[in-house]
Amino acid sequence: MLKLEHVDKAYADHHALNDINLDFKEHETTVLLGPSGAGKSTLLRSLNLLEEPEKGIYKIGDHTIDFSKDISNKEKLQIRQLTGMVFQSWNLFPHLTILQNITEGPIHVLKQDKIAAQKDAMHLLELVGLVETKDRFPNQLSGGQQQRISICRALAMKPEYMLFDEPTSALDPEIEAQVLRVLLKLAKEKQSMIVVTHNLEFARRVADKIVFLENGQIEFEGTKDEFFNHPTERIQAFLTGMKL
Repeated sequence: MLKLEHVDKAYADHHALNDINLDFKEHETTVLLGPSGAGKSTLLRSLNLLEEPEKGIYKIGDHTIDFSKDISNKEKLQIRQLTGMVFQSWNLFPHLTILQNITEGPIHVLKQDKIAAQKDAMHLLELVGLVETKDRFPNQLSGGQQQRISICRALAMKPEYMLFDEPTSALDPEIEAQVLRVLLKLAKEKQSMIVVTHNLEFARRVADKIVFLENGQIEFEGTKDEFFNHPTERIQAFLTGMKL
C-alpha cells in the first residue's frame, strides 16, 4: 500500500498540492486526471521524491516519510527503488546498448548477477516486442521504441509501483498506441501503476481508480464508471472540453 496523508506543496505563487489524502492499492492502476496546472505531475513526482512537499506523511511498504523533516539520501534511494518512474522523455544512456541500458541498474544498484540481469532484460524486451533491438543504441530507435525501452529499464529494478508522467505526450498517435498497449498489458498483469495522462480512452480502459485534481485539490476519487458515466457538472465540462 502507498499512502499520502495531509500532503502540502506550495510555490511562491501557486499552491500545487493542498492537503492531499490518498491511498494507492497494490496491483491496481490509478489514473490521475485534471486540467493543466492541477497538480498531477507534482503529486506523481512527490511519490518518487523528485519533489519534496513541505508537509504531510508518505507511507510505502515499511517506509514512512515525514515531509516536514529532512529526508536523507539513503531514504531517497530506498523510495526510488520502490517507485519506478517513466517520464515524457525517455532519457536513455546514449553510449550504452539497449541491453546495457536495461541491465545497468539491476547490476550496479541491486547487485544482481549479470547473467540473471540479462535474462530478466530479455524477458522485458519480449514483453514490449523489442527483442531484436538488444544490441542497438538508443539513437537507432524511434521515439516510441525508446519509450518502451525506458519502461523496461524501470521495470528491471522490480519496483513496487510504476509511475508514468504523460509517457506518450511526445509521441504521434500511431506510436502512442504502441506504448499504450504495453501499459495495458502491464495493467492486465496487475502491475501496480499510477499514471498521469490526458488520454481519456486509455484511462477508461486501464483505470481501476481515477483521481481528478484541480487547483491542487482532489475533486473526485472513485471508479472509472462513476467518473465517466455519472460525472459531476465540473467533470462533465472537463470531459467535453477534452473531446474538442
